[in-house]
Amino acid sequence: MWTLPLRLKNMIKAVIFDMDGLLIDSEPLWHEAEVEAAKLAGIDLTKKQFLDGTGLKSDKIVDQWFNNIKPWTNPSKKEVEEELVSSLIARVKERGAPKPGALKILELMKKKNLKMALASSSRMSIIDAAVEKLGIRHYFDELYSAEFEEHGKPHPGVYLTTAKMLDIAPDSCLAFEDSFNGLLAAKSARMKCVSVPDESIQGDKRLTIADVVLNSLEDFNDEVWERLNR
Repeated sequence: MWTLPLRLKNMIKAVIFDMDGLLIDSEPLWHEAEVEAAKLAGIDLTKKQFLDGTGLKSDKIVDQWFNNIKPWTNPSKKEVEEELVSSLIARVKERGAPKPGALKILELMKKKNLKMALASSSRMSIIDAAVEKLGIRHYFDELYSAEFEEHGKPHPGVYLTTAKMLDIAPDSCLAFEDSFNGLLAAKSARMKCVSVPDESIQGDKRLTIADVVLNSLEDFNDEVWERLNR
C-alpha cells in the first residue's frame, strides 16, 4: 500500500495561537485587574503571586488565591472572579494593543492558506473583546476558550478540542505560546510549539521542550518555518 512520505505527514496544516501575552499585550492589564479583584478578598497580590497564575483560567486564578494565599468568606469566589473578568475587559477595550509582530505573523500564516484558530485560557467574553479591539477576527477559522473545558492549561484539552474543531490531527498543528503552562498544554497535545516566552520566564530551562524558542514574534521567518516542517 502506498503511504505518504514522512515529510508530508509531518507538514503543518493548522496554526493555533494563544492570545494573552502572545497576540495582545494584556499581561499588564491582567496584573492591574487581578490586583483590583484580589483587594475585594482582602489580598494584596504580589508580583510572584500574579505570575503563578499566568496561563490559568480565571476561576483557577481565584481558586489559587483562596487555597494558597488565604481563604475568605465574603464576597464569594464567583463574585471576585466576575470582578476580575469585567475589570480586565474594560482595560482591554480601552488600552489593548498587539504584541510586536502579532499582526505580521497572522498575515503570514493566512497567506500560507493554513487553517487558523485561537485557543485561550481566557473566557470567550475576554477573547471577543480582544479580537475586536485588535481587529483580527477575520484571520481565524475558530475561536475557542478553555472556559468550556473541565481543565484549563497545562491540560491539553483546549488544544485537542480546537484541533478537532479544525478537523486537523493534533500532530499536524503548530501552536504559539508565551507561558510555560501553555507550552506544556500544546506539547501534551502532541503539537509542535513555538515558545515566545514572557520576560518573566525567559531563559527558563523548561522551555527546551519547545520546538523553537523566539524572543519575539518578529523573529519568525522562512528559516524557522522550514525547520518546523522538517
